[in-house]
Amino acid sequence: MRDILPVLNGWYTAGLPFGLATVVSTSRSAPRDPGAAMAVGPDDEVVGSVSGGCVEGAVLELTQEAVASGEARLETFGYSDEDAFAVGLTCGGEITLLLRSVTAATDPAFAEVAESVAAGRPVTVATVVDGPAPRGATLAVWPDRVAGTLGTTGLDVAVTADARGELALGATGLRHYGPRGERREDAVGVFLHSFAPPPRMLVFGAIDYAAAVARIGAFLGYRVTVCDARPVFATPKRFPEGVEVVVDWPHRYLGGTDTDERTVICVLTHDPKFDVPLLEEALRRPAAYIGAMGSRRTHDDRMKRLTASGLTEAELSRLRSPVGLDLGARTPEEVAVSVAAEIVALRWGGSGAPLTATAGAIHPS
Repeated sequence: MRDILPVLNGWYTAGLPFGLATVVSTSRSAPRDPGAAMAVGPDDEVVGSVSGGCVEGAVLELTQEAVASGEARLETFGYSDEDAFAVGLTCGGEITLLLRSVTAATDPAFAEVAESVAAGRPVTVATVVDGPAPRGATLAVWPDRVAGTLGTTGLDVAVTADARGELALGATGLRHYGPRGERREDAVGVFLHSFAPPPRMLVFGAIDYAAAVARIGAFLGYRVTVCDARPVFATPKRFPEGVEVVVDWPHRYLGGTDTDERTVICVLTHDPKFDVPLLEEALRRPAAYIGAMGSRRTHDDRMKRLTASGLTEAELSRLRSPVGLDLGARTPEEVAVSVAAEIVALRWGGSGAPLTATAGAIHPS
């Protein structure tokens, strides 16, 4: 949804109605997560995807119908069997979609939401999915204000509180309430779609490997900063467009920078005078991933220095070093893929093993 919002906002501000299909719930091996979206605009232009191609044809027709009728609807697609003409998911999963028409009348805060997402300001959009409330009604929730309504004051108040909680976690999902926001009832389904600012990737050490890691970090959706104390190396020309480049001592920069449970820290300085004080700081603060480049000999020496500095075993256990998965990588680009693979595996609990050697769900909950 984040990726297609600029196109949708262009249609919206031009006064062109469009249909929006959003994944609101999934089960088993569904190909896309909740929040994935596909839109049908003027001249049947399609942007986005809800299944990777399995059901997009059917969704196109249903979305057109939602635009024509002006009525939001729910549709569920499950497993498609051997019948080649059946519409369904070949992966064996199940997705439920909310299909609705988006206009200034049905979604008055849409442009504000799109502007906030583009500027990196946090916002959650709550949309009624089913139950005794206006299906398709939206409530946009920022940390300091709201816009829109879901039909009743009680429901708006309860959803606003939950939306701000989900926004703090960057979480998206389906919640249930009573018609007036009662917590212990499940008559009304509300989809909370959080647009938290992109997570940060902090890359220390302005070397060729850093440029490759920064490039793949941006591709994965991180807001990337590269930091090095040496101005001759820390120049924007050496890094992809959009990557922030900072000249500062790494540990000093990190000490003055906010991190959270989504932040990725890659230490590629490969020099004890830089990476030891930096890792002392990094391992004592919130982060999703802390990796350090170096040989096994470098790692052993680094661990001795960090232990001597007073770091505990629990703190040291957070360090991923040598950095990356064992892919046999050689070039900076290959090493970047190795690092990215480890970050993704750690985020979702993947083993890093070939799928041919594993069993069970490919996309575990």
